[in-house]
Amino acid sequence: MRILVIEDDPILSHHLNVQLSELGNQVQVALTAKEGFYQATNYPIDIAIVDLGLPDKDGMTLISDIRNADVKAPILILTARVNWQDKVEGLNAGADDYLVKPFQKEELVARLDALVRRSAGFVKPTISSGPLQLDLAAKQVTLNAEVMEVTAFEYLILEYLMRHCHEVVAKQRLLDVVYGDKEGDPNTIEVMVSRIRKKLNKGGMDNPIATIRGQGYKFNLPCS
Repeated sequence: MRILVIEDDPILSHHLNVQLSELGNQVQVALTAKEGFYQATNYPIDIAIVDLGLPDKDGMTLISDIRNADVKAPILILTARVNWQDKVEGLNAGADDYLVKPFQKEELVARLDALVRRSAGFVKPTISSGPLQLDLAAKQVTLNAEVMEVTAFEYLILEYLMRHCHEVVAKQRLLDVVYGDKEGDPNTIEVMVSRIRKKLNKGGMDNPIATIRGQGYKFNLPCS
């Protein structure tokens, strides 16, 4: 599960990153509303955790901005505010659930899992380009109606490029998609893109991913 944590407390955000990553999730952390909005609208996420007391913008406004940008991923509010008016305001802004600090890790994880399960029916299930299809729920790639074997990282790269087809995607952005806050070697992106190309070419797709020198990569074919 790809989780975006928008929380300005560096200690709490670090603990959330560590705890959720240990459960096998890919976690991105943003310490400001500006950074959180950028990540929510530029990177694929399955769910967002948003603190209301952000330094540069109120969390309620950020949630509205994210929804107005047509981000469909569920949003869980994480806050110390306990009155019911704040809960109602948050839900009306576009959040899907509300968890008050302090909280138990087990309850947070249970709420995240429930929100993702509940939202599965509302998220577009596939991305297609001719004979190529990505099943977003199963994280599976099929080409010419046959399963195409890809690694988890290759899948993340291919999904991101297809979500942004005909856009030039910087190598650094793909590094962020694959490794999150952890430092990764840029050369690994070149290797993984090369492997994806070979698999697609073998299936009859002509020049699906272009290298734009000095800028990044672009998925050349139309997607739906």
